[in-house]
Amino acid sequence: MPSLFRRKSTDVVSDAIESVTPEAAEPSRPKSYTPSKKELGQATPKRAATGRRMAEATPPANRREAYKQMRERQRQDRADAAEGMRQGDERYLLARDRGPERALVRNIVDSRRTVGTWFFAGALIVLIGSSGRMPAAVQLGANVLWLLLALGVIVDSVLIARRVKRLIGERFPKTTQRMGSLYLYGIMRGLTFRKMRVPKPQIEIGTKV
Repeated sequence: MPSLFRRKSTDVVSDAIESVTPEAAEPSRPKSYTPSKKELGQATPKRAATGRRMAEATPPANRREAYKQMRERQRQDRADAAEGMRQGDERYLLARDRGPERALVRNIVDSRRTVGTWFFAGALIVLIGSSGRMPAAVQLGANVLWLLLALGVIVDSVLIARRVKRLIGERFPKTTQRMGSLYLYGIMRGLTFRKMRVPKPQIEIGTKV
């Protein structure tokens, strides 16, 4: 009965595979072995963040180091305040720029082109042209230009004041702000070059306010 004791080669291989236990499949480790955080599924904090926290928490070693850190903090605070003022952040604005009424006045001025932005450039041309060394025709032209600039600034200021009065009355009927101070605030902003205005314009020219 040779068929009863004859086994196929595939059966011998399968028996050998089943005889290998899970413990034998894993590499042998000493009893004192401690699994890593990666093996336990825990994330390791980034070194940059850890180093930054350690640097912030590190106390100064001496008075000179403490003074240096204080100067660095003050420099950073001034930079943050200047940037916040340019961006129109209420926390950093001066008293003259705070309040929703003044923010509306800034938008009124920034939404249009103003004659005042060209006033100082024109005044410089008038100053040079009116010099005694210039010909009489040039001096006359400088005087005419000066009159036109002055007239344009006056008309533009009146238009700004009228629009400020109308929009403030519509949107802030119970405001406690003096209208005269709002007029002057808008007119002075209109005399400033657009790129030099602080806070910087939040809207583009032509935007409806």
